[in-house]
Amino acid sequence: MAEILAPVEARLRAALGEPDARAAVTFLGTDRIEVLRFIDGDVVRYATLGMSAQPMADPSDPYADPVKGPRAELVLSVRAGLADTDQVLRRLAVLAASPQVEGVIVAPGASLDVGEPLWPGAPFSSVLVAEPGGLVEDLELADPMEAVRFLPLLPMTPNEAAWKRVRGAQELQERWLSRGTDLRDPLRGSVALD
Repeated sequence: MAEILAPVEARLRAALGEPDARAAVTFLGTDRIEVLRFIDGDVVRYATLGMSAQPMADPSDPYADPVKGPRAELVLSVRAGLADTDQVLRRLAVLAASPQVEGVIVAPGASLDVGEPLWPGAPFSSVLVAEPGGLVEDLELADPMEAVRFLPLLPMTPNEAAWKRVRGAQELQERWLSRGTDLRDPLRGSVALD
C-alpha cells in the first residue's frame, strides 16, 4: 500500500502544492483514508489519499484481480471562506471508502451521494464525478497495475442530481457551462433546468 500511496501523494503535492492540513478516517473493515487540504488563493482543494491503494472491482466477481483494476483518488475544489467546507472531510472519506465497503467502481459520469449535506448548510448531498487529467495528471504505476486517476468531484443539488439521472452527465455539464455556473461556489443554487 505504501509503495502506491507515496507516489500518489507526491503527484498531489507536485500539482497542488504543500497541504496545509490532513485528516484520517478508518472505517471498520477498510484501509485508512486520508483527506489532504490545499489552499490555492481563494480556492481550497480537498484530495483523498488511500482510495487508490486497492484496485476497484465488481463485488459480484468471485475472481476479482487483487492487482489489476481501476484506481482513483477524489479531488473537490470550492471557494474558500464562504462556508464551513472543512466539514466535508468525513464525507469525502466515505466516498473514497465506497469501493471497499460497497464494491462501487467510481468512474467519470457517476453520481455519488452521501445522504446528508456535504458540509453544514450545503445545498448539495451528492457529487458528479468528472473526467480526470485537468488539475492532476494520471499517475502511471508498474505493470500490471492500472494508472491512478485523480477524479474531480462537482457538487450537485438534489434537482440537478435528479435531472442528471434522466438526461445524463454530459447534458448536465453542458447546462452548467451554458449558464456560466460557478461550480466552486459552496452556496450556489441549482442551475435552471427548464
